Amino acid sequence: MCAEEHYYDDGLEDATRHEAVVPMVPVVQLYAADAPGVPFPQGSDLLQVLWCPFNHGDDPYERCPLPQVRWRNVADVRHVLATPPEPADAPEGHVPIPCVVHPEQVTEYPDWDDIPQELRDEIDDRLHRLEETTGWDYFYHLSTAPGTKVGGHPRGWNGSTTWFSCERCGQPIHHLLTVAYEEFDGKSWQTWLPVEDRPDDNRGPELYLSESERAAAAENPPGLMVSGGGSVYLFECRSCPDRPVEHLFYLN
Repeated sequence: MCAEEHYYDDGLEDATRHEAVVPMVPVVQLYAADAPGVPFPQGSDLLQVLWCPFNHGDDPYERCPLPQVRWRNVADVRHVLATPPEPADAPEGHVPIPCVVHPEQVTEYPDWDDIPQELRDEIDDRLHRLEETTGWDYFYHLSTAPGTKVGGHPRGWNGSTTWFSCERCGQPIHHLLTVAYEEFDGKSWQTWLPVEDRPDDNRGPELYLSESERAAAAENPPGLMVSGGGSVYLFECRSCPDRPVEHLFYLN
């Protein structure tokens, strides 16, 4: 349950406070067996992320749902609700539509600002030639995968993430999870959109995006639209024993 101060809508200065204590809603559930490479804490094999669907935060431009991370052992889970709670007056787009997750491992590379300058100088000409011959852009097609994802490199804002550090111990913190409002866009679909979600004739984004029903199902399966169209990023410190989590919101 969330008893902290939260706000009802996506308004800025005129957002209204929501006074009730509300249940947290499930956002992501992931089993260790389905996520090779994700460093689960010892003794846990289940990751559950919930959040309060109402907006939190002092800065009206950075308000978003308040997430909580739970690492659990499946053997310890006894009582499971048949239907997850859903506050009747939760902001639209803040409660995910229930859907089955089929994790897919992908290879990605850091954002351009996170690459050492020496390496940037070395590969810059190669990337320009690649773009000229194929039309592929480093950011859209090769670097950070868009969409909701666990681990890897965060995508979404302009600027380096290497300066993020734990407020407790000062050690670097790692990207744990991005909860995004879209899985691809008009450019990134060429390399990141799963094959099973592509149009049969694969003629391009114009055809695909014109099929509104099919596009909406692939672009945003859980129907999220957080605070007007942003992504929530969760970072964790793996140096502290309890692995504290911090979150950021970025309006895409």
